[in-house]
Amino acid sequence: MTEPQATCPAAAENYYERHIFFCLNQRKGGEDCCADHRAQEGFDRCKSQVKAAGLSGPGKVRVNKAGCLDRCAAGPVAVVYPEAVWYTYVDASDIDEIVESHLKNGKVVQRLLTPVGVGR
Repeated sequence: MTEPQATCPAAAENYYERHIFFCLNQRKGGEDCCADHRAQEGFDRCKSQVKAAGLSGPGKVRVNKAGCLDRCAAGPVAVVYPEAVWYTYVDASDIDEIVESHLKNGKVVQRLLTPVGVGR
């Protein structure tokens, strides 16, 4: 007899509605990496903006640090799940736009999408 497979919970039952992961990886030897492009500043800004907007916590948004996401050439990068939307950002205004448009209102910020195929 086989055991029943676990089912995936409905989106409404997920602990967080969205996760945003920021690559904060630091590479040695001069290899390109997100940490060299002020990724920590982007993470810190997003975390504070999400909290200030009342978007943090269960059923809402979680802002996470990540190691290498293997898209270094496009860095700095962040990815929003469950949509799997990859962003490349430059400054605080880009982070603010991601928070307001995508994390708060569910609208992808097209101009900040990481180009398809850009990896390490």
